[in-house]
Amino acid sequence: MFELIRSNKRRSIALVAGFIVIVALLGALIGFLVGNGPVFTVVAVIVSAVMAFASYWKADVIALRVSRARPAPPEEYQRLHNLVEGLCIAGGLPKPGVYVIDDPAPNAFATGRNPEHGAIAVTTGLLEKMNRVELEGVVAHELSHIRNYDILVSTLAVTMVGSVALMADIAVRTIWWNGGRVARRGDHANGTNPLAYVGFVAVILAPIIAKAMQATISRRRETLADLSAVQLTRYPPGLISALEKLQEDTTVTHSASTATAHLWIEQPMSGVGDDGKFGGVNRLFDTHPPLDERIALLREL
Repeated sequence: MFELIRSNKRRSIALVAGFIVIVALLGALIGFLVGNGPVFTVVAVIVSAVMAFASYWKADVIALRVSRARPAPPEEYQRLHNLVEGLCIAGGLPKPGVYVIDDPAPNAFATGRNPEHGAIAVTTGLLEKMNRVELEGVVAHELSHIRNYDILVSTLAVTMVGSVALMADIAVRTIWWNGGRVARRGDHANGTNPLAYVGFVAVILAPIIAKAMQATISRRRETLADLSAVQLTRYPPGLISALEKLQEDTTVTHSASTATAHLWIEQPMSGVGDDGKFGGVNRLFDTHPPLDERIALLREL
């Protein structure tokens, strides 16, 4: 277990470094086409570093706002706060911020840069559909993400993928420089800047890169969080029952987005459980392992 946690931290550093390299290479490519390769490379590195720094400090706030999470008043959500406090005492963790999301779909996520600055958010649907033991299993899963430092890289991913998309968008917009009508040095005869074509390719690749990173981040970490949650509660049936309810529920989490999909305890977007013609493609980019696999693994404990 602890070796997996250390491996997660190493993977986190590697993933962040990989994103900086990707942004730098994209900037170098744009610079090469424009004629200022070194300048654009330096700018790209600076932009990626600023994005990483800003993500480290503010991505948790962004993730909570994007998900429309609001602070959960202790007097209104006493059961939730009692469970969080009890599990934090058992796990030796500081109590994170507790938030609630008005959404009928049962789901939850954790965010923050470290255990001292963590937060968990649960939907109203989760609070309505889970009994105390099941809710304890879900909360323990999210607290495990915090204890295992999963939330750092998961939260960074929410905003860092935006740097690639932003640079791709800038490249595409160059097709409209001079209205696309006036040819400039290095442009095609019809006045179209060749950089725009690179931008179009980058726009296509940016979401693919984002989905690939989210899948890399989430699948292994979700399994580890399940095992850590059972270690924390000492009661596997609680989390198993919660995951079974999540498996039976087909409600789409409307508060989720493609940027935050990897944060949630269950795949929140539509297409889950799709066995149709493109089901295999959907599963290729799933940010979570299949719930039946997670349940089967917990039953073996």
